Amino acid sequence: MPDADNVAALRVALVGYGEVGSIFGAALAAAGVGSVTATDTQVANATWAAAARARAARDGVMLAADTNDAVAAGDLIISAVTAASTAAAAGQIAAACRRDAFVLDVNSASPQAKISCAEIVDRAGGRYVEAAVMSSVPPYGVRVPMLLGGPHATALQPVLARLGFAATVGATAYGVVSAIKMCRSVVVKGLEALAIESLLTARRYGVEREVLASLAETFPGLDWERQPSYFWQRVVQHGRRRAEEMREAAVTVGDADVAPRMASATADVQAWVAALRAAGVFADAPSDAGWRELADRVRREPRD
Repeated sequence: MPDADNVAALRVALVGYGEVGSIFGAALAAAGVGSVTATDTQVANATWAAAARARAARDGVMLAADTNDAVAAGDLIISAVTAASTAAAAGQIAAACRRDAFVLDVNSASPQAKISCAEIVDRAGGRYVEAAVMSSVPPYGVRVPMLLGGPHATALQPVLARLGFAATVGATAYGVVSAIKMCRSVVVKGLEALAIESLLTARRYGVEREVLASLAETFPGLDWERQPSYFWQRVVQHGRRRAEEMREAAVTVGDADVAPRMASATADVQAWVAALRAAGVFADAPSDAGWRELADRVRREPRD
């Protein structure tokens, strides 16, 4: 592994080249690392691959055909897949990574899932570092607040800092920073689900203006015209990924011997919006659409 000051010799591999992977890939290439190679389970999808190749060429990233090709020579391997794919990605990385390579897992998974992934990677000779991404990536890029966990976190942190990451060591044991992340997600993703259900209902009754005014009076610190639109946009764009994260949050809550009522319900709302998107309900909606426009696209749901 090159030292923290020699980023030009650093070979980076990205497993997962979606929103987060592509943002990180562009930033790492711009930081002057030796190489950035990416792969994704969607690489066999011709439409996806064509767009990904164009994006990779623009950003200075090489697109590999599979995980083996992507990670075999990597000094730093970043796993940025969906929550449901976290364990499978760890297994594929462990089977291909070279000894002593750092494996930075930025996926939103439960503490126990991260502990299991660490065992798989460490057994193969890699150095697994658990990461908890503590905010939405797009506004920050690699500067997104990130907590690192595990016995290799302290060694990796200076390298990440040199690359522009805003990563701090949160714990030297596995599972701790993911517990922080998952407990936070119960609130953050829960607020999204609450806003969608509340304002969709208010819109149907024609009382959204009064509801928003009341919320603004009770919680004056939030912009109740802008914030709901942001909530809706993020769920429409990433409902499937968020639903998977909240299933992991529900596992986290359950592992603490607490019934995951709210986490499970939030996952259901996120998955429902993801299904609407898949059905084309939001197909031609602009990326900056307001919550009212998005709500008006939702058909009335039959009652059970």
